[in-house]
Amino acid sequence: MEKTTDTELKTGAWNRFEEKHPGIAQFVLFFMISNGVTVLQMVMMPLIKYIFSFTSLVSTNFQALSVGHNLDGSIYYIFDYAAGSMTEGGGGGLAYFLAVEITLLVAQVINFFLQRNVTFKSKTNIKKAAAWYFIAWVIISIGAAALQGLYKTPIYTMLMDLMGQKAGMTAADIVTMLINCVISFWVFFPILKIIFKEK
Repeated sequence: MEKTTDTELKTGAWNRFEEKHPGIAQFVLFFMISNGVTVLQMVMMPLIKYIFSFTSLVSTNFQALSVGHNLDGSIYYIFDYAAGSMTEGGGGGLAYFLAVEITLLVAQVINFFLQRNVTFKSKTNIKKAAAWYFIAWVIISIGAAALQGLYKTPIYTMLMDLMGQKAGMTAADIVTMLINCVISFWVFFPILKIIFKEK
C-alpha cells in the first residue's frame, strides 16, 4: 500500500474545499495571485524608474487628459507627470509615467494568464477574453490615475520630509503602487468573474 504524502493530503483537502465552496476558493486564489503580482510590481516599478532616471525622459513633461481644476486653480490632469525629478519638485516626467505603465502592463499580462488558468480555470475564447481584459484594464488604469492625482503629491512630500529624499521616494513608490493595486484588486475580481465565466 502506497503512503500518502503531505502534498497529496493538502491537494486533496484543497480540491474538496474548492468543490464545496467554489466562489470562496476563487476569491482565495485571486487574492494570492494578486498579492504575488503586487510584490512583482513593487520590485519592478522602482527599478524601472531608477533606470529611466538616467535618461532625458525625466525632463520630458507628460500631462494628459485635463478634467477641471485643482483647488489652487491649476489644471487637474488624469495623467499628471510634470517634467523634473520629484526630489526637485517635479512630477517625474515621462520617465515616471512609463515606469508605472510598463510595470502595470507586465503585471497584467502575467495576471491575465494566471487568473484565467488557475483561479477561474476558464475555457473561454482567449482572444475575446484578452480583449475584454484589456478594455477593463484601460478603464481601471484611467480611474486609478485620476485618483492618484489626489494622493500622489501629498504622499511623496510627507514621506520625503519624514525619511529623507531617497528613502522617502522609495517608500512613496511602494505606497502609491499598493494603493493602485488595492483599487485594481477590488474592481477586477467581479469583472474577471464575467470575463472568465465558465459557460
